[in-house]
Amino acid sequence: MNDHSKPRDAGMPPRTGHWKLIGPGIVAAATGVGAGDLVATLIAGSRFGYALLWAAVIGCIVKIALAEGAARYHLATGTTMLDGWRSLGRWTSWYFGIYILIWGFVYGATAMSATALPLAALFPFLPLWGWAIISGLVCAGFVWANKYEVFESTMKVLIGLMFLIVVGVALLVVPDVGAALTGLIPTVPPGATIYTLGLIGGVGGTITMAAYGYWVNAKGWRSPAWMGVMRLDNRVSYAVTGIFVIAMLVIGAEMLYSAQIALSSGDRGLLDLDEVLRDRFGPIVSKLFLIGFCATALSSILGVWHGVSLLFADFWRNHVKGEVADTREGLDRTPAFRFFIFWLTIPPMVLLAFGRPFALVVLYGALGAFFMPFLALTLIWLLNSSRVPKEWRSGWLSNGLLGIAAALFVVLCLNEIWGLLS
Repeated sequence: MNDHSKPRDAGMPPRTGHWKLIGPGIVAAATGVGAGDLVATLIAGSRFGYALLWAAVIGCIVKIALAEGAARYHLATGTTMLDGWRSLGRWTSWYFGIYILIWGFVYGATAMSATALPLAALFPFLPLWGWAIISGLVCAGFVWANKYEVFESTMKVLIGLMFLIVVGVALLVVPDVGAALTGLIPTVPPGATIYTLGLIGGVGGTITMAAYGYWVNAKGWRSPAWMGVMRLDNRVSYAVTGIFVIAMLVIGAEMLYSAQIALSSGDRGLLDLDEVLRDRFGPIVSKLFLIGFCATALSSILGVWHGVSLLFADFWRNHVKGEVADTREGLDRTPAFRFFIFWLTIPPMVLLAFGRPFALVVLYGALGAFFMPFLALTLIWLLNSSRVPKEWRSGWLSNGLLGIAAALFVVLCLNEIWGLLS
């Protein structure tokens, strides 16, 4: 009997049972959808009802194209995204190296704080900063000690909790099916342009999209023979994400839109929703929602601690040490991988006590706004070049979706820069 949970080598995939192999896409999707993304979707529903439902669907299609492109480069070339970026010039080393260190420092504090919010609400005997430190240390220890198989299984449990609880709450509020179907017709209400672009580009879109190819490799998929399995994995995972995001928009539209209830921006908006759920459905539903909130935050922190540490380890291997692609084996056991886990966990604890310095926030926001355009544009460049065997280069559909993604992220980037300057 085949054990589908164990990584395989770069040979042929099994003839049947592909559904049982699904995993890396679940990890990428669960990592990309954080508490802040859920609040953004809730706010879109609370302000515009079902009018932007179509944008959530388009957003998932765009993410499928981006994640598929990153993993296709890994499988088709036998190398990694960092190998591809290095081939574009040394400027990628400077950009990515500076970006990942600043992003990791600020995100570490953000992720630990987000995880602490539901824990402090469920167990108020410790202050917020106490739960933040505990969550960071526990997640760091888990990623440090466990191999990919255990990590993936844990992420599946967390996204299962997220999915069941959020979709359950959406069904509980009794969605207006007719209005939801109308929301699939593309329209942009007055004042909703940036919300629309943000909903398409923001939910599930982070640096961890570049990590998908590394998780595909960690699963044991290392040759073009696994391309079909990867595409199934990617599409199913983002379909689940799409249902999850639609459920959050339904909750916003049904519970907040008609009552004109405003939420706080950022992760704390989910605590506002918790109070609304408690008033309408009682403490049991409220507690279950907090558990789902906690699962969402934990999946993001674990996914970033693992995936972005893999990216940094490959950056160190490739751009600093100049080693060849074959040494990507065992990246999660390298000193660079473990250093970045430390970097995400310990130094950011300073920000938990003193807040985020303004200059660091501005620099983080500026660099962060540039990453998704960087990913989309470099994928178009790499996947249409001789670096990729001809049969695996992008066709008109992939190029079209990646082009839409690139244009979308450039607009969002310019809007972010304008907001920072103003």
